[in-house]
Amino acid sequence: MRLLVQKVNKASVLVSNKIVGKINKGLLVFQGVDLNDTEDDIEWVVKKTINLRIFKDENKIMNLSVREVDGDILVVSQFTLMASVKKGNRPSYINAANKNHAEFFYNKFIERLSDIHNRDIQSGIFRADMQVELINDGPTTIWIDSKKRD
Repeated sequence: MRLLVQKVNKASVLVSNKIVGKINKGLLVFQGVDLNDTEDDIEWVVKKTINLRIFKDENKIMNLSVREVDGDILVVSQFTLMASVKKGNRPSYINAANKNHAEFFYNKFIERLSDIHNRDIQSGIFRADMQVELINDGPTTIWIDSKKRD
């Protein structure tokens, strides 16, 4: 599973010009699912996301997690995170999970985030054509890949 995590001052996702998910200070998380992902991958990325210390403390040092700042989380499915550009110029999505597997892992990821964060998690709509608006704070953008845990 691959995540692109952005610390934001606010973010929203629109489908057909209607806001379906919206947050203030917190994390915007784009999620891509690999065809070989397991529930262990979900647990690992959830813990990394929740505990990622990228919010500033009283000394202006990135030392606090989204839980510690009581921040919001918005999750958006994005299969293009699974793109491979090793060969040619057209991205290959051969390692992206099929829609049923990906949707199960998308929903499970949101459910586990909600359980651990003890808050509702905002989200886009799986497989919808979405427009995402955000104000990146920092900017701070972190890549998390459950297949590269070193």
